[in-house]
Amino acid sequence: MIENLEYNSGRTQLRMPEYGRHVQKMVEHALTIEDKKERNQIAQNIIKVMGNMSPHLRDVTDFQHKLWDQLFIISDFKLEVDSPFPIPTKELLLEKSAILEYPQNHPKYRFYGNNIQLMINEAVDLDEGDLKEALVLNIANHMKKCYLNWNKDSVKDEVIFKHLVELSDGKIKLKTEEEELRQASDLVKKKPRSVTKKGPKPNNKNNRKKRTR
Repeated sequence: MIENLEYNSGRTQLRMPEYGRHVQKMVEHALTIEDKKERNQIAQNIIKVMGNMSPHLRDVTDFQHKLWDQLFIISDFKLEVDSPFPIPTKELLLEKSAILEYPQNHPKYRFYGNNIQLMINEAVDLDEGDLKEALVLNIANHMKKCYLNWNKDSVKDEVIFKHLVELSDGKIKLKTEEEELRQASDLVKKKPRSVTKKGPKPNNKNNRKKRTR
C-alpha cells in the first residue's frame, strides 16, 4: 500500500529552517496535547532534541533561554507550557530596534582619516608652549605619513602645512623655515625583498666519478 505523498506546497512553512521539519512536527504535535503535564514533558523533550542539534552552543551564555524562545517561535507563540524563562510575545519579536545614529563625517582630505581631525582639535585647545608645539609637529609628521601611504610620490612639507592650516580653521600655522618634517624614507619604510634560498650546488666531482664507472 502506497503512503500518501506529502508535498512542500501542502506543508506549513518552516518557522526556523535550521531545526528542520521533524522538530516543527514535534512542536505541532505538542499543540494538540490537552493534558498540560504531558505537554510540559513533551516540551522538555523537544528542548533536549534542539540542544543536541547545536552541541557547540551549549557553553554559550543563556543557551537554554535561547532554546525556549525558539520553541515558542516555532509554535507561533501558541504553545502553552511552563517555561523556566519569561515567555516572549510575537509583538516583542517583531518590534523594530532603534536605528543607531552614525557620525556623519565627511572630511575634506579622507586619506588623513578622522583621527587626525580629532588630534588637531585637541592641539587647538592646548595652551601655547612646548607641549603644543611638539604635538603639532607630531601631527604634521603623521599627516605626511598618511599622505605618502595614499600617494606614493614625494610630498613637499608646504603641502602638509597648508592642509594643517585648513583643517585647524587657521588656528595652527607652521612655516617651512621654522620647522622641518621627517624624511619620506623614515616615515614609509619599504618592505624588504624576499630572498629565495638557493639549494646546494651539485657535486661535480661525484657526478664525474659516476660517469667514468
